[in-house]
Amino acid sequence: MRHVVVLMAALASAACAKSADKVSAAYVSPMQFQSYSCQQLAQEAERISARAIALTGAQNNRATSDAVATTVAVVIFWPAAFLVGGDDAQTAELARLKGEMDAIEQVSIQKKCGIAFQREDVQKAS
Repeated sequence: MRHVVVLMAALASAACAKSADKVSAAYVSPMQFQSYSCQQLAQEAERISARAIALTGAQNNRATSDAVATTVAVVIFWPAAFLVGGDDAQTAELARLKGEMDAIEQVSIQKKCGIAFQREDVQKAS
């Protein structure tokens, strides 16, 4: 019986959505932003940052909800395991936005734009 509970816990936790800080950046080619001026790079970085902050809060809320559903499934009621959402298009979009931000930062450095990038604020948002 104990082995069954441990196995269910492992399976349920594997399906949980990741918190935003655990979502890795998807690769985005810097070439996409090569033709942008420094001003355009800054504007695009602001747009991406605003969307990433919104998604970070939603992703963290989803990860918390999944963790609660997993706990309920393992401890109290196993059918609750079907409520665990896992990663989805929201996670993929957050990964893409992080990748775009990395690409913009690379082009900004290459062009010596002097744009300050602060990732900590995006990752800690909730």
